[in-house]
Amino acid sequence: MSTPESHEVTELLLAWSEGDQEALDRLVPLVYGELRRLAHSYMRRERAGHTLQTTALINEAYLRLIDAGRVRWENRTHFFAVASRLMRQILVDFARSRGNRKHGGGAQQVSLDETLVIGQPRDEDLVALDEALDALARVDERKSRVVELRFFGGLNEAEMAEALQVSPETVRRDWRLAKSWLLRFLRGGRDGA
Repeated sequence: MSTPESHEVTELLLAWSEGDQEALDRLVPLVYGELRRLAHSYMRRERAGHTLQTTALINEAYLRLIDAGRVRWENRTHFFAVASRLMRQILVDFARSRGNRKHGGGAQQVSLDETLVIGQPRDEDLVALDEALDALARVDERKSRVVELRFFGGLNEAEMAEALQVSPETVRRDWRLAKSWLLRFLRGGRDGA
């Protein structure tokens, strides 16, 4: 993570945190590709025919990041960790709003043939995962962050360790335990114990 671009991103983030709007203008081209990769990773996990597109997810995350301009950015990893959390929130909010519309609001008439082609939507899965991560965070915040950074953020072990300020071995152990906890929670053991 100590590439020249990484250092430049960190310097620009720090300058932006201190109010330098020109730093933001220079930062965007450096981080756009990685934001696009993150957004594409999220969208690959979504159901086919999802109405939110990769570019829209990037744009919404970008707007929220701009609004978070008062954040004291630590480094590139911190920035992408926040970006991945924002993308998760955007997709969960979108899934929840679709769920609300399914109960009467914005209903569309669909033929039985179309229903068979569409299949089971994944919105409920995303909302369930979000609820499980929130429950895990109440038990162990760091393990929840490890899942979020890996699953949603696409960070590798070294990047997660840096973002969380722990060792890579701790990240590996947290990942294994978090997966077990989430699996048990999602299978019905809502207490997570």
